[in-house]
Amino acid sequence: MKEFKLTSWSIDNRTSIFIITVIITLAGILSYNSLPKEQFPDVVVPTIFVSTIYPGASPSDMEQLVTKPIEKQLKGINGVKKVTSSSVQDFSNVIVEFNTNLDVVLCKQKVKDAVDKAKRDLPTDLLEDPTVSEFDISEIPIMNVNISGDFSLDKLKDYAEKLKDRIEEMREITRVDMVGALDKEVQINVDKYKMTAAKLTFRDIENAISGENLTISAGNVDIGGMTRSVSIRGDFTDVEQIKNIIVGSQSGAMMYLKDVAEVKMGYEEQESFSRLNGKNVIALNVIKRSGENLINASDKIKETVEEMKASDFPANLDVVITGDQSRATRVTLHDLINTIIIGFILVTVILMFFMGGTNAIFVAMSVPLSMCIAFLVLPSFDFTLNMIVLFAFLLGLGIVVDDAIVVIENTHRIYHDEHLDIVTAAKKAAGEVFLPVLSGTATTLAPFFPLVFWGGIFGKFMHFLPVTIIITLTASLVVAYIINPVFAVWFMRRDGDHSVKTDPKKARRRTIAGYVIYGLATLYFYVNGNMFMGNMLVTLALLIVLYRYVLEGLVTRFQTKLWPAVQGVYASFLEFALRRPWTMLVGMFVLLMGSCGITASRQANIVLFPKADPNFIYVYLNMPVGTDVNVTDSLTRIVERKVVETLGENNPIVESVIANVALNASEDQFDRSATSNKGKVGVAFVEYGKRNGVSTNAYMDKIREATKGIIPGAEITVDQEQGGPPSPKPISVEIRGDDFTQLARASVAVKRYLDSLAIPGVEELRSDLILSKPEINVRIDRDRASREGISTAQIGMEFRTAILGKEASKYRDGEDEIPINIRLQKDQRENINAVENLNITFRDMNMGGVLRSVPMAALADVKYTNTFGGIRRKDQERMVTLSSNITAQYQPKQTEVVNAVKAALAALPPYEGVTVGFAGEDAELMDAMTFLGRSLIISLFIILLILVTQFNSFGKTLIILTEVVFSIIGVLLGMAIFNMDFSVIMMGVGIVALAGIVVRNGILLVEFTDVLRAKGMNVHDAIVEAGRIRMTPVLLTATAAILGLIPLAVGFNIDFENLFAHGDPKIYFGGDSVAFWGPLSWTIVFGLGFATFITLVILPVMYLKGWQLSEWWRKKV
Repeated sequence: MKEFKLTSWSIDNRTSIFIITVIITLAGILSYNSLPKEQFPDVVVPTIFVSTIYPGASPSDMEQLVTKPIEKQLKGINGVKKVTSSSVQDFSNVIVEFNTNLDVVLCKQKVKDAVDKAKRDLPTDLLEDPTVSEFDISEIPIMNVNISGDFSLDKLKDYAEKLKDRIEEMREITRVDMVGALDKEVQINVDKYKMTAAKLTFRDIENAISGENLTISAGNVDIGGMTRSVSIRGDFTDVEQIKNIIVGSQSGAMMYLKDVAEVKMGYEEQESFSRLNGKNVIALNVIKRSGENLINASDKIKETVEEMKASDFPANLDVVITGDQSRATRVTLHDLINTIIIGFILVTVILMFFMGGTNAIFVAMSVPLSMCIAFLVLPSFDFTLNMIVLFAFLLGLGIVVDDAIVVIENTHRIYHDEHLDIVTAAKKAAGEVFLPVLSGTATTLAPFFPLVFWGGIFGKFMHFLPVTIIITLTASLVVAYIINPVFAVWFMRRDGDHSVKTDPKKARRRTIAGYVIYGLATLYFYVNGNMFMGNMLVTLALLIVLYRYVLEGLVTRFQTKLWPAVQGVYASFLEFALRRPWTMLVGMFVLLMGSCGITASRQANIVLFPKADPNFIYVYLNMPVGTDVNVTDSLTRIVERKVVETLGENNPIVESVIANVALNASEDQFDRSATSNKGKVGVAFVEYGKRNGVSTNAYMDKIREATKGIIPGAEITVDQEQGGPPSPKPISVEIRGDDFTQLARASVAVKRYLDSLAIPGVEELRSDLILSKPEINVRIDRDRASREGISTAQIGMEFRTAILGKEASKYRDGEDEIPINIRLQKDQRENINAVENLNITFRDMNMGGVLRSVPMAALADVKYTNTFGGIRRKDQERMVTLSSNITAQYQPKQTEVVNAVKAALAALPPYEGVTVGFAGEDAELMDAMTFLGRSLIISLFIILLILVTQFNSFGKTLIILTEVVFSIIGVLLGMAIFNMDFSVIMMGVGIVALAGIVVRNGILLVEFTDVLRAKGMNVHDAIVEAGRIRMTPVLLTATAAILGLIPLAVGFNIDFENLFAHGDPKIYFGGDSVAFWGPLSWTIVFGLGFATFITLVILPVMYLKGWQLSEWWRKKV
């Protein structure tokens, strides 16, 4: 008898296996509870940012002085995919994107080394060195804590800082950014005229302050055998001391600082604003540490807020949490877990009819056991429990039971048909199907191996799916051959079998004890108020009674009458098909060509990632560069009021309306710079299940229409949150060239041309080139300055100190260090004529050291001009980008809109020195399609090797592989019938995964046909008998996989926790999960459903024709 030794050993050591099973279950549950939970995985890709701040520098200066020197050093690094940069007022950002197979830490070090080399070419007066940081998706805030109330600015900030400190103490938190607060500063507002009269300079004042505000260590002194340190403390203790500092001029005059300047404690100019529901707040944006548990972090923050509200904060201080990502994470995880439970129930029910209740239960138990093993392994890969991992479990739900179905179904058949004892039947069944099941699992896993090596941010994002599937399916193989046969030996029985002897009295005592323990456990839960567990145990008991007295008879009739009749009908149809092989095969080829033709003719919408209804709608306001932050704030209020008016007052599906100005107002979620010309209004909706069927997508176009043109000269963009990893806008036109004048002219012409076409669906083309940034250009007269012995640096620093100010020292106020800032008083520093007439005082050594003063206007020419608002570069070439979203109305026709833009660009005449090309999401889409196509080819090659190794026949291998090709018919027809979009990432992954799943059943059928032929049966009868016998496991495995995915495909949700705890199942259809995973689920459902027909009908026909062809060839040769 053929056996698999590991299975035989586990059957012979049943008690040990039971103990191991219990340990695996408990350890798996503990591991599940300890796994960090988040909505999206923390994606870390080798993309490095180099950020440099240089206050007062124009975009062109930033490009020449900072960006270019850094880019020059970066271009020599190996493994760089592309380098892009942005130079704006005061700020340079260079982004280095490496090939994704490189280590992030190594890439970051290479960039740091290059930046160190570039430092010698950078300006010497940078406030701080360039900052090098890596891209990390966890940098997006997990929540905003908004603090407001009728308090002074100081008091409100004190409360905010206390809460900030408490949150930052948490292990899960990286940092907390404060938005909307005012920072203190000691202001030395110098009167230009008094300073000139006293022949003082900014340097004199700076030296006087820094020379007084000191703490100096004078060493140690031994006194009476004790060593005491000597410390001279001269640091300021109040502002009055600063006022009374004596300042000495170069002429020898002495005076108090208060005589030439206003000295006061004030606030730095407010650079950002934040509002919640129209009310000014200080917002704390909380950034989670990568890999930490999002839900735990959120719970801890909420507990801390409640604790501080009760003990530290006054009752009238409002602390409101918004933008809580854990809410979406809880909903997503909750929905996916409930979907897994629904799929598990459906799979168990279908197994029950084919295999009986007992067999169905321990086959279905292979799902949680395989998951428990996976939960034990996942921490070693540093995986978190996110929506990608949970969907992998859901996808594996129907596949995981396949191995157990084949093993248990074969055991059931041998046990009842051959009348062997259960131990022998279990050992024989496992040995008989070991090889086909092993190769079937290997072919199922084969398509997932190439996906593990998917590059780019999308590949890193989806990386969790194939790895989790590989771990879970490998675990299912272990469960099927070690644990399931033991269950079969213990629980599978037929009438008259006494091979497993049990003492009737002991069995009865065990049964009674089991009932008593079950009843006491139920009573215990009810007494302690745990309605969930109590109701669940009662429900399980009722289901057992229902099966024992109602369903068991139906199952028996199904197995003994209905199913044999269905098998007979199938055998007759198979006979019919075998008599008309060419009709069946030609029909399949016609259907394949027809499905391809239908797909091509309907021009399906092609998208990168599917989009769900918005959970957040963002309205971005972009004013001309240079707009004062207070002006931007007032205009943002207008947009905010318009948005609230469009949504309606007290809208039940709106959770909050949040406004940000300058900080956190950029469309780039990772941009932490304060930009005075930008504002953002964010609308947060309640979770999907509480919207009562109201679509938030309709509000996108309503808000877009309501805000259009309400502020002349402003650019207003309406968008929703990202449904996956960050991706470019669907419409993006790159215009590249070296000469900025030609580039600007071409970009304006291209934008005007595309706008004139008024292509339907294009929201509004926006250029990132700003040509009208106001600037005051100070041109130094080098000849005159040289004659006076004055350098450009001296003149520049005078202008800089007069306008921007200079920090002279720090004033300590408790634990706070407050900057002491010197500059001209407000009315003078905002008057450029007053600034340029400021005197530079110096000793003229050519005249014997005579003290002289020269107005800066005599040394420089001041002109009012306009300059570029920002300069972007790609691979050291200047670039302008025209981009646009697609309106909600035309999103189902996105491909049509994109193709229209491409056609318009193709009709453009060439521009001298400038290249125009379509980029953005389209480029990412092509990369994804190329990789997935390559992955499918590699998968088929791996499957081919496995099949050739097993069957030692190239013909049988090709027969089985044709299933993959024909299964595409089901996918294409299903998409066409239901008019679905083609989501490249999701459907592409689905088709690649489908290749391995459909091959599995073909292996079972072909292998068993070969077994029957080896026993002497002729080919025709062997094909029919193999089809009849293997029809059950083929249908079971396919149906299990389909039923596991159907709940997610249709968006069917039941809240099991609420059902058992409160009696309310909260049933609804739809949600974020179905929008995101629906395309992938339907791809497998359509493909596998059609592939089942191919396996049971077309594959036997091809087997027969293949045998006839080989016989003809053998006779001919």
